[in-house]
Amino acid sequence: MSVRSLCLAILSFGDATGYEIRKESTDGRFSYFEDASFGSIYPALARLESEGLVTVREEPQAGKPARKVYSITEAGRSEFISSLCEPQAKDTFKSPFLLIALNAAQLPPDVIRRALERRKAQLQEELRLLTECSQQKEECRHPGSSWTQNYGIACMNFTLAYLEEHGEALIKIAEDAAKPVATAAE
Repeated sequence: MSVRSLCLAILSFGDATGYEIRKESTDGRFSYFEDASFGSIYPALARLESEGLVTVREEPQAGKPARKVYSITEAGRSEFISSLCEPQAKDTFKSPFLLIALNAAQLPPDVIRRALERRKAQLQEELRLLTECSQQKEECRHPGSSWTQNYGIACMNFTLAYLEEHGEALIKIAEDAAKPVATAAE
């Protein structure tokens, strides 16, 4: 998904400022789909506006510059739906934890233990947030949002169970690598 499509996706759920789009793409329900910086969001919004896919209005704020609020147009909604009908790119997954796991034989066992505990804690927090959201927020009652959340919960539960079941094997890799190798003279 491009930043352009991400902006249209967020706006298809309601009007938003560039700041709100960034917040949704980093901490909100759209944070699982695409990374988007302010440096990519604002140029994308400007192009979308020039193409008539979004409109912008300025809302005055007391003691501050007016904020720009973006809305998707019918043409923008059609463009977004068309983009979703194209074959999707492969999912990407990046994990700093997996880089540590890959290099377990070069690291002390306590580093691996801490990394495992940190990763499990991160997953538990994500699960808490997703579960809390599905129980409390109106936006989470949207059928597609609910299905997507349940998918995320299932993936995180599987990952957590895998770490619980196989974490010791990763620690053992580090422990075995730390043992001195016996020489032929011994």
